[in-house]
Amino acid sequence: MSFELERGGCLAIMGPSGAGKSLLLRAITDLDPNSGDVTLAGHARHTMTGPQWRRRVGYVPAESGWWADVVGDHMSDADAAGALAGRLALPPEVLDWPVARLSTGEKQRLALIRAVVLRPDVLLLDEPTGSLDAEGRAAVEALLGELRDGGVSLVLITHDKDQAERLADRVLAMRDGQLTDADSRP
Repeated sequence: MSFELERGGCLAIMGPSGAGKSLLLRAITDLDPNSGDVTLAGHARHTMTGPQWRRRVGYVPAESGWWADVVGDHMSDADAAGALAGRLALPPEVLDWPVARLSTGEKQRLALIRAVVLRPDVLLLDEPTGSLDAEGRAAVEALLGELRDGGVSLVLITHDKDQAERLADRVLAMRDGQLTDADSRP
């Protein structure tokens, strides 16, 4: 499979569960063994260490990992995280909360915040609004739109056709590990 993404562009990938969408994001992020060429602004992924690459290519999985007991211990910039929390309908004191207190939707928004404060060039998003209500989804989509306007490129996995239409410049369909234009028919 092959695709290009312009700076500040958004590519949505849709398809049934188990088609390989999440595996694709993990491969791009260099979290799982894979083959192929991935480049960012002319720099091949293999010319950087994994941590260097992941500072430029942020990944927000559908189910985020939490390794410390308190939310704020996961944030590299507490001030920036606190400002974003308010934008995503989370109270400022959320950074002081124990992770065990968080709902699935709160974890999802906080994982996005954790990635955004690192200021990546590209964000890979695996169903970033899958556990959110309409208000939370709208807040996340507004933030993603602002990031795009600021030059951050997005690869978005979603099962929400309307969301793909609202956010993406191009929509690809994945079935059995193969990508095609969403408008093309087999």
